[in-house]
Amino acid sequence: MRLHTDSRWIVDESGNRVKLACVNWPSHLQPVLAEGLNKRPLDGIAKEIVEMGFNCVRLTWPLYLATNDSISSLTVQQSFHNLGLNDSLAGIALNNPSITNLTLIQAYQWVVRKLGENNVMVILDNHLSVPGWCCSGSDGNGFFGDEYFDPEQWLEGLAKMATLFNNTQNVVGMSLRNELRGPGQNVTTWYKYMQEGAERVHSANPNVLTILSGLSFDNDLGFLGNRPVSLTYNGKLVFELHWYGFSDGSAWASGNPNQVCRNVVNSLKGRALFLLSHGWPLFVSEFGIDETGSNENDNRYSNCMFGLMAELDLDWAVWGLQGSYYLRQGTVELDEMFGVLSFDWSRARNKTFLQRLQAIQPPFQGPGVSKVNPYDIMFHPLSGLCVITTSEAQPQLVLGSCLDAEAWAYNKSQQTSTLTSINTELCVQAQGLGEPVTLSKVCSSSSATWEIVSVSRMQLSSRLADSTAVCLDVGANAAIVTKPCECPNDDDHTCDPANQWFKMVNSTRSSKSASVFNRREEILQELM
Repeated sequence: MRLHTDSRWIVDESGNRVKLACVNWPSHLQPVLAEGLNKRPLDGIAKEIVEMGFNCVRLTWPLYLATNDSISSLTVQQSFHNLGLNDSLAGIALNNPSITNLTLIQAYQWVVRKLGENNVMVILDNHLSVPGWCCSGSDGNGFFGDEYFDPEQWLEGLAKMATLFNNTQNVVGMSLRNELRGPGQNVTTWYKYMQEGAERVHSANPNVLTILSGLSFDNDLGFLGNRPVSLTYNGKLVFELHWYGFSDGSAWASGNPNQVCRNVVNSLKGRALFLLSHGWPLFVSEFGIDETGSNENDNRYSNCMFGLMAELDLDWAVWGLQGSYYLRQGTVELDEMFGVLSFDWSRARNKTFLQRLQAIQPPFQGPGVSKVNPYDIMFHPLSGLCVITTSEAQPQLVLGSCLDAEAWAYNKSQQTSTLTSINTELCVQAQGLGEPVTLSKVCSSSSATWEIVSVSRMQLSSRLADSTAVCLDVGANAAIVTKPCECPNDDDHTCDPANQWFKMVNSTRSSKSASVFNRREEILQELM
């Protein structure tokens, strides 16, 4: 598949949007082999990736795999023997016996090929130079001119990898370097080498997207607002951003989530999100959480993150696929708590987190997705579900699959607005504390108008007949109810209003309710 860009969107040869919904798969650590091949056959892992809904893999590689023959010429067997990883090697021989005598570069090609056989796109990510764990500010791999980061060697390695995969249809992009960082980082050198790196890749392989990371562990692309990248080619440039809970320290656990979400998103606008309005695709190439659910900072961050990812309909790659590592920072068989797969690679580690990811895998909008008139869906970031209507004689509002989301009309630019079903033209009405909301023909009362009341812009409030303020919430059996608004604008850091967070997401993709409305509009046009 050959992809290119159309303003902020990534599209195929027909001009239809291809949303990157990827998972990171590390192949850059000391053994220099895609993790987990001691646990399952590669074909089974590839099929699991597809079954979980991902359409691509960001496959990492260390620079020395391309530039250091003493590494690239090692066989898988030799690499694992040299590291004393005999048990892992035995697992590889059992699950993937055909690769033990392949060289490391051949094994990397084999992984890419098998992913292609399962229709999985691949983005080649140069993660660091020396094989090992990434990243620290003083590891010698951080910025051009560091101990292990020779710019000319890097350019040579990019060209080699671009050439090697020139005719590989499922390789759709190359991420030039992961998380530039360290005391030597500067904008002038960034432009010099990142532009040259992009040109080298494009010259060797004009089919792939060239993906550029920013500074400060790929948290900062703000300098592009003053000076755009200058290249000799068009339609292939994508920028990437990393965003974790720990990117903001412990702010999520120590602050009020509404305020922290507002502050962090405002910061992201200046550091990266502005690129969208300038007509550039932005690929969130790393994000993720501790999937045990025990990290409050991550839990709170994830609610804001999923809301933003849905609202902006961003391309993304979650960290990471791996349930475990052969060897990480001296520990054999380390359990990866951020892994989508379990330690034994047999199942999803956290089904709820996977459900939330699956909600943002399909595109909400973009070229080729515009099948109906624009409408809003009500996305619940905490669950990864959307507000739908039941098919009963008296429909109820509940949480369900976003593929079945009700299509809503809501004017976000007004202080208050009705929340009206496009399909039925009925509006959402509050009934009482703890009571399910209803759909009503009477839309003029205070209980049928809704206001965004929190600085996170994710709490919708109305007033009952007695003037009591209430917010949308989720009750028993996933029913949409109203309850007292939880800390919409105060400093209480102990309060977590995530159950009341609903993000109004603009969409043009087909839904049952939107399609009914669209057909009704077409009939009216035909009669006029």
